[in-house]
Amino acid sequence: MTSNQTVQLAEIVRQHSGLLRAENGCAFRDLNKNGKLDVYEDPRQPIESRVEDLLGQMTLEEKAGTLFINGSVVNTDGSIEEKPDTPGFGGVAAKQIANQKMNHFNLWDIPRTQAVAAWHNKLQSFAEGMRLGIPITIASDPRNHFTRNIFSMAANEFSQWCETLGFAALDDADLVKQFADIARREYLSVGIRVALHPQIDLSTEPRWPRISGTFGEDAHLTARLVKAYIAGFQGTALGPHSVACMTKHFPGGGPQNEGLDPHFEFQQGQIYPGKNFDYHLIPFEAAIESRTAAIMPYYGVPIDQTDENVAMSFNKAIITGLLRDKYHFDGVVCTDWGLITDVHMGEAVWPARAWGVEHLSKPERVLKALEAGVDQFGGESCPEYVIELVKTERLSETRIDQSVRRLLRLKFQLGLFDNPFVDESQVPQILGHPASVAAGLDSQQRAMTLLKNESQTLPLKGQPKIFVKNIAPAVAARYAEVVATPEQADFAILRLDTPWVPVETKNPFARDFHHGDLDFKGEVKAEILSLLQTVPTIVVIYLDRPAVIPEISAASKALLAEYGADDSAVLNIIFGKSRPEGKLPFELPSSMEAVRNQKADIPYDSENPLYPFGFGMSY
Repeated sequence: MTSNQTVQLAEIVRQHSGLLRAENGCAFRDLNKNGKLDVYEDPRQPIESRVEDLLGQMTLEEKAGTLFINGSVVNTDGSIEEKPDTPGFGGVAAKQIANQKMNHFNLWDIPRTQAVAAWHNKLQSFAEGMRLGIPITIASDPRNHFTRNIFSMAANEFSQWCETLGFAALDDADLVKQFADIARREYLSVGIRVALHPQIDLSTEPRWPRISGTFGEDAHLTARLVKAYIAGFQGTALGPHSVACMTKHFPGGGPQNEGLDPHFEFQQGQIYPGKNFDYHLIPFEAAIESRTAAIMPYYGVPIDQTDENVAMSFNKAIITGLLRDKYHFDGVVCTDWGLITDVHMGEAVWPARAWGVEHLSKPERVLKALEAGVDQFGGESCPEYVIELVKTERLSETRIDQSVRRLLRLKFQLGLFDNPFVDESQVPQILGHPASVAAGLDSQQRAMTLLKNESQTLPLKGQPKIFVKNIAPAVAARYAEVVATPEQADFAILRLDTPWVPVETKNPFARDFHHGDLDFKGEVKAEILSLLQTVPTIVVIYLDRPAVIPEISAASKALLAEYGADDSAVLNIIFGKSRPEGKLPFELPSSMEAVRNQKADIPYDSENPLYPFGFGMSY
C-alpha cells in the first residue's frame, strides 16, 4: 500500500469512524492515540492472531469493560438514546459503551422485534464509533416457550413451544434440535448471539422454583437432549450463523435445601445428603463434549463438598479444579447475575448473591471470583473495581488478559467483527413464520402427558355440553357447546397450576418465585373437589414443579399434565385433534410428607409416588 493510499484511508476513517471492511478483506480502524492508523489482519487469518492483535491494542479500561454484561432497555422506536419514557428494567447500553467500555448486554423485556432489530443495528453503529470499534454481543434468556414462568421472557412474536420439561416428556432429540434451530434463526434475526440457556440442572428437589426450565430429574435423559439443543443453536462449529450457548448452572443447581432458591438470602445452601454430587455433573459432561461456548455457575453454596463453603462462582475448587482442570473447559465462564452489588427495590434491598463471602468488599468479591477462574460478571456494571485491583497490584493484567481473550475469541468465532448487523427487512419473514408457529403448537400438544383416562373418557366426541374454568370460553366454543354452570354440563374442563406459597418478603422478585408446598389446601382444594364431585371433570394441570394431587387425581374423570400449552393446544388433545405422547419427566409424589423425606440430590426417590417417573398413557 502506498503512502497516498494510507492517507486516503485515514481520511475515510476520520470521516466515518469505526470499522471499514475493504474488498481485500483488511479491516482499517481509527487513528490510534499515537496518530497512527491501526490496521487489522485479513479476516481470513486465524482467529487467535486476530484476538492477540486486538488484545494488544486494548487499554486496561477497555479490557475491564469487556468483563461485564448487564441488562439493557430497548426503546419502542428502536432508538438507543436515553428517554424519560424508556421502558423496562435495565441500563442504557450506549451510555455503558461510552462511559464504561462495556460490549456485552442482555435483554429482558423488549418491545416488538422490529424495534429490537433497529436498536441492535444502531447500537452496533454506535460501538463502531468507539476507539477500537469492538462489536456488541447481545444475550437473552429463553424466549420461545409458552410459559408464565419468571425465567422465560415473553414470547411476543417468537414461536411458542412447550417448556423444556415438555421436551423431556417427549425424549425426542430430533425435535429438540429442530426447536433450537428455529429459535436460533429467530434470535439471529434481531441480533441475539448468546443464549443464556440451556438450563440442565436436575429437578431432584421437587420444591425448587426453577424446575420448569430443566429437562427433569434424569441425568442421562438430560444429557441426550442437551447435545441436540447445543447442536441446534451452535451448529457443528461456532460461526456467523451460530447462537452461542451459555449452559447453566454448573455443577447443577437442583439440590437446594428445602427447595429454597439461592437468588435470596433465605436460602439454606446446596446439599448432597445422598452423596450424589457426581450424578448432577452428567449433563454438563455432555454439554462440554458438545463444545458449549460458555458455562454459568449457580449461586448456591455446595455445603461441605469443597475446601470452603462459598458460592460456586467464588469457589476455586469448582471453577478451576473441576471445570477447568478436570473437564478442560476453556470457554467463557460467566457468573449468574448480581454477585457483587446490592439491588435497591423501593423499600427492599436485594443483597448481592455473594453467599459465603458477604463480608468481602465489592472489589474483593470481584477479585475472589476472578481468582476462582470466572471470566465475566453477569448483571453487573462495575469495571472500576477491576481497574482498581490492577492499579493497586492486587490483580495482574495478565490474569485479565486470559478472560478478555476468551470473550474476544467468542466474538470473532460468531463473526461479529466481520458483520455485526442484521437485515431488518427479514424480521417479518422469520418471526411468525407459519411453519415455526405450527411446530411450536404441535410441541405443546404432543408433550402433554395423559395420567388418567377413566372409562376411556378421552378423547371427547361430538358436541358435548362443557363447563370450562381457567379456559377462554370463546376458544372452547370452537370445540363444543359451552354452558354457564357445572350442573348443565356433560363434562367440566378445569385447568390448574401447580400450587406454590409466596415467601414473606419485601422483595417483589422473591414473591414471584414458586417456592413452598406442592399440594392444594383449604378452600382452594375444597372448591376443586366440589366441582369434580358435581360433574365428570377433565383436569389439566400445568407442571412447573411436581404437583402433589392424590385427591384430585382420584376424583377426576381424566387427568392431563402440560408443560406450557395454550387453550387451543389443550382442547386439541381433549377433543382428539392431536394425541398426548409425553411421559413424566419427574415423579409426582403422593404426599408432602414424602417430599420432605426425599434426599435433595437423588432422583425419583419419594416413597410410593402417585405417578412414577416416565409414566404416561395415550389414545
